Amino acid sequence: MVRRRTGLLGAILLGPAILATTGMAQTKPFTVDEATIGDIHAALRSGEITCRKLAQMYLDRIEAYDKQGPALNAILMINPKALQTADELDRAFAAKGSVGPLHCIPVLLKDNFDTADMPTTSASKALEGAVPLADGTVVRKLRQAGALFLAKTNMQELAQGGVNVSSLGGQTRNPYDLGRTPGGSSGGTGAGIAANFGTVGTGSDTVNSIRSPASANNLVGFRPTKGLISLAGVAPNSWTQDAAGPITRTVEDNARLLNVMAGYDPADPRTAWSVGQISDYTKALDAGALRGARIGVLRTLFGSGSHPEHALVNAVMEKALAALKAQGAVLIDIMHPAIDSGKIVSELDVQKWEFKESLNGYLIGFGPKAPVKNLGELIASGKFHKPALEKFLTAANALENPTSDAEYKNRLLRIPDLQQVVMTLMADQRLDAFVYPLQKRLPVPIPELDQAERTGILASMIGFPAIDVPAGFSPPTTTAPLGVPVGIEFLGKPWSETKLLGFAYAFEQATKVRRPPASTPPLGK
Repeated sequence: MVRRRTGLLGAILLGPAILATTGMAQTKPFTVDEATIGDIHAALRSGEITCRKLAQMYLDRIEAYDKQGPALNAILMINPKALQTADELDRAFAAKGSVGPLHCIPVLLKDNFDTADMPTTSASKALEGAVPLADGTVVRKLRQAGALFLAKTNMQELAQGGVNVSSLGGQTRNPYDLGRTPGGSSGGTGAGIAANFGTVGTGSDTVNSIRSPASANNLVGFRPTKGLISLAGVAPNSWTQDAAGPITRTVEDNARLLNVMAGYDPADPRTAWSVGQISDYTKALDAGALRGARIGVLRTLFGSGSHPEHALVNAVMEKALAALKAQGAVLIDIMHPAIDSGKIVSELDVQKWEFKESLNGYLIGFGPKAPVKNLGELIASGKFHKPALEKFLTAANALENPTSDAEYKNRLLRIPDLQQVVMTLMADQRLDAFVYPLQKRLPVPIPELDQAERTGILASMIGFPAIDVPAGFSPPTTTAPLGVPVGIEFLGKPWSETKLLGFAYAFEQATKVRRPPASTPPLGK
C-alpha cells in the first residue's frame, strides 16, 4: 500500500522497483555533479529537490560551459519543453508517485534518435529543422519510463566518423583536454555526460561510436548484442553493423538504462532474437564477479609502439590488467592474426555498400516535408561537412547496385568466419570474456578528422556485446590537468550482457577511476 507523507512534493514512499535507491539513506546535501539515478530518486523522495529544480541545475551547467567557458559545444539544441515536462512530472509525482523507473532522469539524446517533438538532424545542415513523424522505439520507451529529455547532442555528422564534427553543430571538444576530440560519433553525448550536462545519454554505434566517446570521456558505454535494442527510429548507416546503447557515468546507471531500452520491437525484426534473453540487468552488479573469471587479453588489439601514444595507453592498460588479477581474474594472453582491427576494417566493414539504401529508407520517416529525399539530394545540397564526409558520401552514392556487388557479398561471407574465430578461442581457452583498449592511442588533436587505431570494429562486425569502462588516465599535462582518459573494453559471447555488466561493475568498484573533468567544475566554485 502506498503511503503519503508531507514534504516539498508530498513525497511518496516508493519501493526500489519504482524509484531507484542507493541502498543507504542520503547523508549529505544533493548536488547535481556526478549525480546518479539513485541519488536523484533519493533526493526526490526526500523532497530535497523537485524535477524542475533538477532540470534547471543541468540547464545552468549547459549555459555556463557549453558555449561559454571551455565551450565544449556538446549540445545541439535544448528541449524547449524541458521545464514544462519537469513540471508535469512533479505534478504526477505529487499525485500518484513515480511514473516509471527513470522518473525525472535528465537524458541527453544523440541527435540521430527520432523525436516527434524536436528536430532530428544527425547534425547535418541538410536536415536542419526536420522533425520525424513519430518517436523512435528507444525514445518512446524512455518517455514511458519517465525520462526527461533535456537536450539533443552534437555528433559526428550522419554518424560517419570519430572526431565529432558536423556542419550543423561544429566541433565538440573533449572536456578533459580541450585541444582533443571527444571521440565519436556519439561524442556530444560523451562530452555532455562527462561534464554533467545530463544524468545519462544515448548513443549509436556502427564501428566504435558508443564506446569511443566512453573511452575518451571517462564513461561507461555499452554496445549490446545485435538485436537486444531496437534500431527503429535511429538514423542508420549499416543494417549489418548498427547498434544503439547507453552512455553513463556508472555501470549501475548503464544497467538501469539498458533495462528500459532492451526488448522485442515488431518494428525491428532483429529484436525477435532477444526474446528469452533479457533479464533485470541491475541484478548482475556483483563486486565479486571477477573472482575466478577467465579473461582473454587480446594482445593483437594493443598498440605495438609505432606511435608515441601507444605507450601511454598500454601503461594504463597494464595497471588495469593488474587490477583484474587482484580481483581474482585469471588472465590469458591471446594472439590471433584474424583479430586485427586494421585488417577487419579493410576486409569486412560494409558501411559503404549499405549506407545509401539505409539512409534513403530512413528519410521516408520525415514524410513529404523532408528537406532532402535521398542521399543524392543531400550531396547536391552541399549542406554537409565536406572535409569529413565528401569522399565517403560520394563513393557510397556512386554504387548503382551496392548489395549486388561481389566485394560486398565477399565481405558478408567473411563475418561468420571471424565470429567462429572468436567463439573457438573462447571455447579452447574456456574464456568468459576478452579485454583490450578501445583505442590504441589517445583521442586525436583538433582539427584532425580521423581517430586512428580504434579497436571497436571487432564487436561491431561480429555483433557480440562489448562494454567500455574507465581504466585510467595518461599522465597530466598543461592542457589535460587530470590526464586524458583511457577505456578498457570487455567483450563476451552473444547475450552475455549480465556477465559483462558484472565484470565491469567489479572492475569499476575496485578501481574507482571515474573523475569529473577540471574544465567544468561545480558552479559557484
